[in-house]
Amino acid sequence: MTAGQDGGAGANRGVRAVTAESFSFSGAVGGVRGVVEAVAPGLLFVVVFVVSSNLGWSLVASVGGALVAVAARLVQRTPVTQALGGLLGIGVGVFWAWRSGEAQDFYAWGLWTNAIYLVVILASIVVRWPMVGLVVEALRTGFAEQARRPGAGDEDAPSPFAGLVAWRRDPALVRRYTVATWFWAGLFAVRLLVKVPLYFSGDIGWLGTAHLVLGVPLWGLVLWLTWAVVRGAHDGERSEAPTTTPGSTA
Repeated sequence: MTAGQDGGAGANRGVRAVTAESFSFSGAVGGVRGVVEAVAPGLLFVVVFVVSSNLGWSLVASVGGALVAVAARLVQRTPVTQALGGLLGIGVGVFWAWRSGEAQDFYAWGLWTNAIYLVVILASIVVRWPMVGLVVEALRTGFAEQARRPGAGDEDAPSPFAGLVAWRRDPALVRRYTVATWFWAGLFAVRLLVKVPLYFSGDIGWLGTAHLVLGVPLWGLVLWLTWAVVRGAHDGERSEAPTTTPGSTA
């Protein structure tokens, strides 16, 4: 898959990229446009604040950048999910910073969410239900689609949870998914270790820079590392599956 294949990039964007046959960094992060939409509001905030030291202008610039991204997608009639998600995240940060009057609180929501993700991921490793395994198997088995399928609640219908938990019986798969989950624990831990001291020091220039560097680039790297570990996890099942010849009957 290449970056220019919009359909593939869209289908394998974000965490879905870890289940793809091949990995495209550009496609995983949403292409150039996705990167711009993710980076621009935060970049506008830190640049305007460093230049002007005016919190109000910085917040307006950040919200403006997010709104432009949403408006452009609406005008072009392209999916707005990613842009709306960015606008929501920016909106929470803007609210916290505006309410407290402290520029560093623009990043407080992100610190809290990273801390929560880290706790949940570490807990999943401790109880031997690694989070990456749950996510990848849900995508692989189409858990959401099965759960919504008519008749899914019938007693005779196959449980949508069956495929979601079957991998737990394979120690090799559990180990593979545990390794991949540690990458995500590392992602959130590094963000907190770098950004929390900067948050308390109130150094907005460095905090904003760290936020950008440890955002999309590090996220894309962890997606690739996860894909590299997860790739081929079920190759053995496919090779052992019975095949039929053109002249055979069921």
